Amino acid sequence: MEREQVHFEQVIARGCGIDVHKKTVVPTIKGSGLKKETREFSTFTSSLTELKEWLLFNKIIHVAMESTGVYWKPVYKVLEPSGLTV
Repeated sequence: MEREQVHFEQVIARGCGIDVHKKTVVPTIKGSGLKKETREFSTFTSSLTELKEWLLFNKIIHVAMESTGVYWKPVYKVLEPSGLTV
């Protein structure tokens, strides 16, 4: 059985969706002038800082996170002060 693809209108010019796990975060960036890219970072502060720098370098303005439990909190604490809309 062939799966139907669902397409959504892009309403954010440059955005990132992050799947947050206990030991890793998996962000995908997409937007105007960007090639869609997915990476994986650990949840250590140094790696989350690398994530933040990667998002800022790519001029990402909005971040959405999907998380189970409280694993989103350290990610939010690193990203939010940088001016990103999280």
